[in-house]
Amino acid sequence: MKLNKPHVIRYCRTGLILLLLLAPIAWVWVPGVSDFVSHSLAAFATVDQHAIENLIRSYGAQAAVASFCLMILQAIIAPLPAFVITFANASLFGAFWGGVLSWTSAMAGAALCFFIARVFGRNTVEKLTGKTVLNSMDAFFARYGKHTILVCRLLPFVPFDPVSYAAGLTSIRFRHFFLATGVGQLPATLVYSWAGSLLTGGTFWFVTGLFVLFALTVVISVARSIYLERHRKHV
Repeated sequence: MKLNKPHVIRYCRTGLILLLLLAPIAWVWVPGVSDFVSHSLAAFATVDQHAIENLIRSYGAQAAVASFCLMILQAIIAPLPAFVITFANASLFGAFWGGVLSWTSAMAGAALCFFIARVFGRNTVEKLTGKTVLNSMDAFFARYGKHTILVCRLLPFVPFDPVSYAAGLTSIRFRHFFLATGVGQLPATLVYSWAGSLLTGGTFWFVTGLFVLFALTVVISVARSIYLERHRKHV
C-alpha cells in the first residue's frame, strides 16, 4: 500500500509524540536513563572534552551507544558544539571508528530536529531554539536557500541544530536536507576525528584554532561559488 504525504506526516507525528511522552517517563522512572541524562547535562555544562570522554568511557562495553545518545541529546536540548563530542569519540575509538560514530549520530540528531520542526511547527521550535535565533535562521534561508545548510555545517562554532529545526519549517525535502547535512559535516568530521585521535589536553585549543581557519577557508570558497552563481544569473 502506497502512503501519501498526509499519512506519512500523521505517522511521524504519532511516533514523535510517543517518543516525547516516553522520554520524560524513562527519565523519571528508569534509573539508568535518569543517571545518563543527569551526568550528560553536567558534562555539557563544562564544555570540556575530557569530561565528555570520561562520561562515555564510564559505560564500558556500551560506550559507543552512550556516545550516540549523547550526540542526539545535545542536538535537542543542549547548546554544546558537537565537535567536542567528535574529538572525544576520536580519542576513545580512534580516527576511523570515532569518525563513523560521530557522523552517524550527528546525522540522526539532525534528522530528529528536522522532523520535530516539520511535525510540531514553529511554536514548538521557538520554544526549543528561541525566537531570535529562529528569526536569524529564517534570514539565512531566505537569502541562501539550501546552501545555508552546507555553509553552517562547515562552521565549527555555529550551532547547527537551530539550522536543522529551521530547515524543517521550510519546504525543503528531507532527502535534500539529509544530503546537504551529510556532505556539509563530512569534511570537518574527518579532520576533527583525525586530530582528535592525536590530541592531548595541552594542544586542544591550538588545534581547534587551526580548524577554525580551515572551516573559514571552506566557507569563503562556498560563499564565492554562491556569489558567482548568482552573478551569472543576473548577467
